[in-house]
Amino acid sequence: MTTAATITQFAKMLKNLDRWIETAVEHARKKGFDPEVYTQSRLAPDQYELIRQVQSACDAAKYAAAYLSGSEAPSHPDTEKTIEELRARIGKCVAFVESTDAARYANAADARVSPAWLQGKWIKGDEYLTQVGVPNFYFHVCHAYAILRHNGVELGKMDYVGGIPVND
Repeated sequence: MTTAATITQFAKMLKNLDRWIETAVEHARKKGFDPEVYTQSRLAPDQYELIRQVQSACDAAKYAAAYLSGSEAPSHPDTEKTIEELRARIGKCVAFVESTDAARYANAADARVSPAWLQGKWIKGDEYLTQVGVPNFYFHVCHAYAILRHNGVELGKMDYVGGIPVND
């Protein structure tokens, strides 16, 4: 899979994530409780809550897009507290990821990616994408999905996968 295709898949999954949250809100309202309780839900005491899973998934997508296209990622200071704010963050990240022209990824495989957490070291773009970007993104997306399912939100495999471009 090309870098551009992978980044496009990140945008698709973020849109799916937004739909899962919308489904969670509907579920909570139907059951008669405040949907905001989901924001602090987690699978285990030592794991991130839903808010942080969503923030981290968004960050993984936007940083991969920025690092591999040679652009600067927008700043999102992790201040979201509500479902509405989380959905707005997802929307901003999708807009950024989708705004990058596929041609900007032409040299992504050989890019020198040096996130701050590498403390001055770097990793090749293709290795960053396959060894860090993709696993990190899906780790957080999967946990967000699992948190919602764990809390009774009726989601299934096709909600996770999303639309499939089938042909006749």
